Amino acid sequence: MYIIAGLGNPTSEYENTRHNVGFAVIDMLAKRHGIRLNEMKHKGLLGKGMIGGEKVILVKPLTYMNLSGECVRAVLDYYKADCTTELIVIHDDISLETGMIRIRKKGSAGGHNGLKNIILHLGGETFPRIKVGVGGKPDGYDLVNYVLGHFTRQEKALMEQAEEEACDAVEVMLTEGADAAMNRFNRKAHVQGCGNEGIDGSSAGAGGV
Repeated sequence: MYIIAGLGNPTSEYENTRHNVGFAVIDMLAKRHGIRLNEMKHKGLLGKGMIGGEKVILVKPLTYMNLSGECVRAVLDYYKADCTTELIVIHDDISLETGMIRIRKKGSAGGHNGLKNIILHLGGETFPRIKVGVGGKPDGYDLVNYVLGHFTRQEKALMEQAEEEACDAVEVMLTEGADAAMNRFNRKAHVQGCGNEGIDGSSAGAGGV
């Protein structure tokens, strides 16, 4: 069994923001594989199903980003899953160009508060993750407003493709392993980021970052 957790913030005000890319990938996986996200427990929204012949639990932590580890730890404990081999975390990354994805089997939080809390609750950095690039913060923008802002029209097209690729990457990780997925998906973006003109930097409150 695999636990696949996509990070984000609950409530409608955070939908389709840069920080909620993990939620978007989970929703896409659920739709692609006919999995219903209909269980509210362990401080998250969960759905059980099959992907590539493997049993999976899709997870959207509802603790707000800063406390994502509370939900992930609770789900792992309940299902007696090993975080080093049976967990995949999907999250946004401002160090990657918009639309790029990167797969890692371990690593630091890199300033991401959701990852930081997961590392705290798991007691280590060794767990697979899929990073989805949302582009770097432009000069003069507040980081909180940037990650809680929405994509431009041009960026949306790149992100839709990136979310599809993240779903593909999950499937390869489950059927062929993380190394195979890294070899296939950890490449330079074939479409460069289109810049940050017209970014919606509207503030949604700092509490969920």
